[in-house]
Amino acid sequence: MGNSKHEERVELLKKVEQYEKEGRFDEDTNVDPPAPTLEPDEIDYLREKMTSKWVKTPVAMFLGKLYFKNSAKEKQVIIKEINGLENLESVETGGIITSNHFNPFEAFAVEKVFLESSHGKKHKLYAVIREGNYTNFPGIYGFLFKNCNTLPLSSNHQTMKKFYDAIKTLLGRGEFILIYPEQSMWWNYRKPKPLKDGAYRFACRHNVPIIPFFITTKESDILDEADFPIMEYYIHIGKPIYKDENLTDKENINNMRKENFLVWKKIYEDFYNIPLEYTCDKSKLPDYVKESLKK
Repeated sequence: MGNSKHEERVELLKKVEQYEKEGRFDEDTNVDPPAPTLEPDEIDYLREKMTSKWVKTPVAMFLGKLYFKNSAKEKQVIIKEINGLENLESVETGGIITSNHFNPFEAFAVEKVFLESSHGKKHKLYAVIREGNYTNFPGIYGFLFKNCNTLPLSSNHQTMKKFYDAIKTLLGRGEFILIYPEQSMWWNYRKPKPLKDGAYRFACRHNVPIIPFFITTKESDILDEADFPIMEYYIHIGKPIYKDENLTDKENINNMRKENFLVWKKIYEDFYNIPLEYTCDKSKLPDYVKESLKK
């Protein structure tokens, strides 16, 4: 009998290829079941309740670190290099960390880098996640998604008001927030995808920088459960991107997003030694992406 997980991955890669050709960059290729709506009384964004602050979050963070440690020991997650840590450490306020998204759990790698930085002992890293990741996952993964300093989005307007208030509070007290501005997760996809403006809007509104992370990969000689090579991670951290006080928020959002994309593009091209190209019709790409491809 064949490896059904391998066959599923093959189909998933075909779907990624199809979505790129169709320019559907912000759509997830994984088919998730409908997610229950996250109601306002179901989330304690700032972990102010006693059970959240003293029990659930500490336990989840311990389990998350243990999970990553075991994954690294078993060579399920392999971090080969960290480049540009000084760029993260140069930030004197809170900040928005942006990263490409190609694996459900690569946030653990970003968390490890953050903890190894000078900010790790003084501040916390929070991660914005999908509503379904918070409301749909059972078991240990569900517990981690709910309690590892996550900031779930919601389709409920009142819940999102609490979300925005939490973002303001956390950045105001010097914390860091991880956002995946591509919106979608494509398994093992190496190219940077076009970026949504949410991360840059938060950075402008709360006067904090964008710290662009980009993770490149190489195949290891170790196979996973689906008989695919486990990827080695090379984590690159670009220089912080600050808003220009002389520009409007709209201009800053556009400029910061464009600069973030250019940083990712350069890392991609330098690491893989190939120009960044897409298989879709160029009309499917935002103007700033089309302009960057000419450089």
